Amino acid sequence: MHGRSSIGELRPPQTSGWIGCSPASTSFVQARRPEVTVEFQPQEILATLDRHGVRYVLVGGLAAVLHGSAHVTTDVDIVPEQAVRNLERLSVALQELDARIRVAGESDGVPFDHSAESLARVRVWNLQTSKGDLDITFEPSGTRGFDDLRRDVVHMSVRGLDVPVASLADVIRSKEAAGRARDRAVLPGLRELLARQTRDR
Repeated sequence: MHGRSSIGELRPPQTSGWIGCSPASTSFVQARRPEVTVEFQPQEILATLDRHGVRYVLVGGLAAVLHGSAHVTTDVDIVPEQAVRNLERLSVALQELDARIRVAGESDGVPFDHSAESLARVRVWNLQTSKGDLDITFEPSGTRGFDDLRRDVVHMSVRGLDVPVASLADVIRSKEAAGRARDRAVLPGLRELLARQTRDR
């Protein structure tokens, strides 16, 4: 079931620290790691993907934030369509973002071949870009990837940008399957948010 909603803009970073988001304002606070000075600008990453026509579904912490969670996130997580033409478009977007593999201790990241063929060979890419961290996953835990997630995708308008966001139920499903400590920590709040949204329908 597809949906569409409009939310406030993802405001530019203003101060140093971890990224936080107030559900009421969807305003972000700058994240800086000791070795990285790039400002996290999630809206710019999403705008670049949109400009190049990349087909994807937004998942992870930022998806939870856009659904209204007071989640803390420091990256953009996407699940792209695996068609070759789409991966070619994604490659061009990564070129524009100066994407490099994110490696601890390597502040500039590691250059890599992000051709469509190369992208398809690896199931998870942890990248740093000129606009912040970007993680690409073809099959998030508990899902079967793009075609699975797009069935219930919610289209959100963020400052005029159409962002395809995984449903809150799918965000929860994936975090439950991943079972990481940081996922378990946010699940109670996400379940409460989903129950509240269900009651308000």
